[in-house]
Amino acid sequence: MSARWHTYPDAAAAAEACAHHLISLLEEVLSGNEFATLAISGGSTPKLMFPKLAESRFEWNRIHLFWVDERCVPATDPASNYKLAYETLIAPGHIPQRQVHRICGELAPKTAAHRYVEEIREFFGLEPGEFPHFDVIHRGMGPDAHSASLFPGDPLIDDRENIAAATFVEKFNQWRVTLLPGTLLAARHTVFLVAGADKKDAVRAVFQEEYAPMKYPAQVASHHARGVTWFLDQAAAELVE
Repeated sequence: MSARWHTYPDAAAAAEACAHHLISLLEEVLSGNEFATLAISGGSTPKLMFPKLAESRFEWNRIHLFWVDERCVPATDPASNYKLAYETLIAPGHIPQRQVHRICGELAPKTAAHRYVEEIREFFGLEPGEFPHFDVIHRGMGPDAHSASLFPGDPLIDDRENIAAATFVEKFNQWRVTLLPGTLLAARHTVFLVAGADKKDAVRAVFQEEYAPMKYPAQVASHHARGVTWFLDQAAAELVE
């Protein structure tokens, strides 16, 4: 396992430390490149982290922003990952809209996935069969050890050929579009932010249980991805310290 983790007293402290780490990684990329690419996730903890990112004196106008996953809802829906990012990071951080590559959740799920894949291919200049290499991917994890929108039992957990796809999450009776393992594993850096006592069993399983990604999808990152760092609060890390 190549993952490292850092523990902080509470969710706010973990989110602030994660924000600093993300910025340091992006600054490193920008030291030798005109732009950097960042793929972000939704959920509860980013609500704490995105404002910290936005208020930093960082050159957000040099970032191309993508999404790890999105719920198939309009961009104005409270459940939209884009809406959360727009209100707490894109608008206050003054990220130019031309550099915002959102998943169009208002479209039919498979259409939204296809359009997102085509935008990624065009942006990265990919040949057939190639994966994009995002500079930094920010991810979270649910109490069931799902990450991105890859939930336990989803056949897409084994997909190493496609960039992204639509998937129906029975648990929430909801369609989503998500990046797939081949794309997630190709990232140069992966940063997890996980907080809350409801995540402690999943955190323990990801780090200590036998490798079983169909049961614990987030294990795919911890066991196979390069440059993975986890930021946990005390409650989430209780069973691994």
